[in-house]
Amino acid sequence: MRGGEYELMWRQLLPARDGSPLQVQLRTALVNAMLDGRLPIGLRLPSGRELAQLARVSRNTVVLVYERLVADGYLEARPRAGYFVSNGVERAAVRSVPSYDAPDPPDWAARMQTSVAAHRALRWLDRPDGWRRFRYPFVFGQFDPKLFPLADWRECNRQALEVAAVEAWGHDGEGHDSPILIDQLIRRVLPRRGIAVTPDQILLTLGTQHGLYLLAELFAAPGTRLGIEDPGYMDARNIFMRRGADISPQPVDAHGLCVTDTLASCDYLYCTPSHQCPTGVTMSTDRRVALLAHAARHDQVIFEDDYDPETQYVGQPLPALKAIDKSGRVIYLSSLSKMLAPGLRMGYVVAPAEVIAKLRVLRRLMIRQAPGNNQHAAALFIQQGYYDRLLHQTREALAARAAVLTDALAKHLPEAAYGVPHGGSSVWLRLPGRIDTLALRAAAIAQGLWFDPGEPFFHEAMTEPWIRVGFSSIPLERIAPGIEVLARLVNAHARRGAR
Repeated sequence: MRGGEYELMWRQLLPARDGSPLQVQLRTALVNAMLDGRLPIGLRLPSGRELAQLARVSRNTVVLVYERLVADGYLEARPRAGYFVSNGVERAAVRSVPSYDAPDPPDWAARMQTSVAAHRALRWLDRPDGWRRFRYPFVFGQFDPKLFPLADWRECNRQALEVAAVEAWGHDGEGHDSPILIDQLIRRVLPRRGIAVTPDQILLTLGTQHGLYLLAELFAAPGTRLGIEDPGYMDARNIFMRRGADISPQPVDAHGLCVTDTLASCDYLYCTPSHQCPTGVTMSTDRRVALLAHAARHDQVIFEDDYDPETQYVGQPLPALKAIDKSGRVIYLSSLSKMLAPGLRMGYVVAPAEVIAKLRVLRRLMIRQAPGNNQHAAALFIQQGYYDRLLHQTREALAARAAVLTDALAKHLPEAAYGVPHGGSSVWLRLPGRIDTLALRAAAIAQGLWFDPGEPFFHEAMTEPWIRVGFSSIPLERIAPGIEVLARLVNAHARRGAR
């Protein structure tokens, strides 16, 4: 081993352990150091034994990394001399140009035409940085990594990287979708919702929200009137408001979206019948029939957002609104992301073929096509039965968590109002007393606890203290203690509000 400065230099170059394979960590550190110039061309690297001691890895690990870097042109192996940084390493560099006096930058605020910046009424559901490290993350829409079948997903990805598979998805599809995934949606996924379609009636998207954006681009214009649940999904409201649509908030009761006289003036209706967002209410059969009849009578189109269609764990799920639509007035949106992992961003739209053709053009202008490798892997995941097994395991886990959560609420917050969930992964909770929910949220964050505030779900100001308590990603054993912490905070803030 050489001197202290030499050892210090190499220890600074080598990475801290991050959980990825040691070969990956070592290769990444060496490549980055070569590309940014910290390891100059012609420099002799430590021997395999020396670097193994410095990096605290086996000599075989170092030798394998060195051999791969030689094969890739980063290193040169010289007999009896060792390994050297190759003169073929290309570093990022551009030719220098003469400097000039810089004028004032553009007035970006004046130039931007999007109406997003102008809409003070847009409401968002933002979560604090680092919420994943909270002890009690009562968040909605996130997955539990412990439930994710990593080995199965890895195997499907391995198959999707075989030569024949890459030939299928690696080319520019010119706006077309993966035939194998479309086939699996038609054969295995949509029939569970009672929906029968043909391939020209499905469009893949980067999640349900992407589908809503495309629909707004196609159908909404200034003055278009959209009826939407209140409380309801804020980003559906935001997307259509961005297009200049007039929002008509519609009440929700224990049977779902209410069919009222104010619906008659709407051009389009947006609803979440399976598990209403955020209340979790399932729209009754009678209400579904009444809503479809109303839409036919007033020549309206319904956007059905079936965002978590397969998480019913009590009773038999009702068919989708699209399944009982006899006049072709329902455009259906759903997603694989909620069940698999939100970061995969996989959704789809089901609509008449002529609508899908127009949406495909809009999607091509925006992203051209969805990533083919993920589509192929997801199709294999469904085809080989992994998706069905995940559904079963997820329903069991959600049912257990829902039971623990409702028991804890009954024990620690008996005066709170909520519906016992029969599906989905959240509880819409009306807190007792007069509570400043902003102050409650700040106090909860300080205790490592997070819930979704109710304010963004309402079109106007929230008049009662509602919150959404999600349980899709919090460990089962932390639910009851977390509700006990929440109850202490609620009771403390309720006393302050009563003064």
